[in-house]
Amino acid sequence: MKILGISAFYHDSAAALVVDGNILAAAQEERFTRKKHDATFPSHAIAYCLQYGGYSLNELDAIVFYDKPLLKFERILESYYAFAPKGLRSFLLSMPVWIKEKLFLKRILRVELGKLGYDSKSDIKVLFPEHHLSHAASAFYPSPFAKAAVLTVDGVGEWATASICLGEGEGLTVLKELHYPHSLGLLYSAFTYFLGFKVNSGEYKLMGLAPYGQPDSEEVKRFEEIILTELIDLKPDGSLWLNQKYFDYATGLKMVNEARWEGLFGFKLRRPEDPLERQHCNLGLAIQQVTEEAVIRMSKEAQRLSGAENLCLAGGVALNCVSNGKLQKTGIFNQIFIQPAAGDAGGALGAALAAEHIYFSQPRKIKPGRDSMQGAYLGPCFSDLEVKLMSKKYKAVFQYFSHLPELTASVAQLLARGQVIGWVQGRMEFGPRALGCRSILGDPRNTEMQKKLNLKIKYRESFRPFAPSVLAEDVGLFFEYEGDSPYMLLVHPFKENRRMALPANYTDLDLREKLYYQRSDLPSITHVDFSARIQTVHQETNPRYYELLQAFKELTGYGVLVNTSFNVRGEPIVCSPEDAYRCFMRTEMDYLVIGDFLFDKRDQPQWKEKDHWQQEFVLD
Repeated sequence: MKILGISAFYHDSAAALVVDGNILAAAQEERFTRKKHDATFPSHAIAYCLQYGGYSLNELDAIVFYDKPLLKFERILESYYAFAPKGLRSFLLSMPVWIKEKLFLKRILRVELGKLGYDSKSDIKVLFPEHHLSHAASAFYPSPFAKAAVLTVDGVGEWATASICLGEGEGLTVLKELHYPHSLGLLYSAFTYFLGFKVNSGEYKLMGLAPYGQPDSEEVKRFEEIILTELIDLKPDGSLWLNQKYFDYATGLKMVNEARWEGLFGFKLRRPEDPLERQHCNLGLAIQQVTEEAVIRMSKEAQRLSGAENLCLAGGVALNCVSNGKLQKTGIFNQIFIQPAAGDAGGALGAALAAEHIYFSQPRKIKPGRDSMQGAYLGPCFSDLEVKLMSKKYKAVFQYFSHLPELTASVAQLLARGQVIGWVQGRMEFGPRALGCRSILGDPRNTEMQKKLNLKIKYRESFRPFAPSVLAEDVGLFFEYEGDSPYMLLVHPFKENRRMALPANYTDLDLREKLYYQRSDLPSITHVDFSARIQTVHQETNPRYYELLQAFKELTGYGVLVNTSFNVRGEPIVCSPEDAYRCFMRTEMDYLVIGDFLFDKRDQPQWKEKDHWQQEFVLD
């Protein structure tokens, strides 16, 4: 059974290929087009998946789109009708697009697929599962669980904004849904907007900002009370009702009614260029805590309805790794599996798996104790010849290592000297996280590394934290956590014995003052609340990255590195060797490693496009 899954036309378009229940390939379109969150038809991603699998489109058994456009159109029409005459301008702007394009999606799919060689007269099934079913399938079917509760939470699909399912064997049964316009994901996005970040991409910035708030302060408590009394009614089962008087997304062109929000919270909507002040941090902390409580309540309800011991998570809210860590600590479930591509990109994979197991009734292949995502390393790889050809094009100078231990020992020494390394190896990651194949690496012991990476490499806000990659067997040496976290989707605190004393007034300091204090013996990965977003590295899924961590441990005693995605602000993560070299030369990165090739910045010819990336990429 050969099935292609597609997500497109909203944000984070992607494609995935599943053959006989095995995930062969998956990738986001943005990595090929170099347009962040690219929503266009994923022709490049589809071409890659088919090439990797060795198939043409006409050899497939099914092509599956990740949601039902007609049902979504029904929701939009009913929403405008319910709020009429409010929203007339928004209605008039959106209808031409829907009528011309999205309403006739099946025809558009056939046209776009035809450009890739698809024969429209073939008997290949074209299927349209519901959006939240695609999310649920993306989490349950790759999980190591024969039975599990499945919780999906995002902005909105067709009608559903959250769902609870029971996954058992090949089946997925919907037990409960929350419907639009009431949505935890849209609530979080509304605060993202109000605090000056970009909706559908800046939510992770809000999550990173929240720890700068003052826990237990009167302002945070007041903000929480306002949220829970004026904006939402949070039910015991985690469902919520949003007071539409304060929101504009259902019928307008913005997320919130700005004047009413400014009246509620006592300060103006923050613009992206405005400084971050105490009240912004405290409001960020308040909505983060409300979100965590809602997710925990939903999870308790999922356990009650399903009776399952394990939980699978997907949907955009499942990328909130702080919430995931808090949920894990509750012990509601024995184990939790989170789809690494939890957002809409992962819907492509879920759509293919839903067709495999639900429509075609094919049996699952469960690997007890191990998921089938293969470390999320499902994207394109490259050959030595491609690296050499790229080097010729740019007259790049490199050193070639014929033995991996020599390469990792040399890179470990560079890292220990404070150098920043671009690390490009093997197959690209699927999902929003770089997991050691398209990464920028640094020494976490270095007190200047966070500042250097943010300001000289990533060109982004100084408050943004960096994540650690740690040898799987060493995670308990550094963190109050003993399990696995291969996809960088769990936040847990540092061990007490690694923390450093802070001044008594630390929680009262402003954002920038908090950054000045060293908080642990690994300062560049310790967030202001002594937490870290952990990636455990496993020899069986990424042996080259594992060996580099081992080499660094042998040299320094620490099997930990700073790991951030290989891109500049506003750019998608690099895909090809050429993407990597161009990004390397545009930044103040010190060295680049592509496969077995090491590039020293000092040896490279002068780069004349150093500042052009700021015009090429729209800042996020």
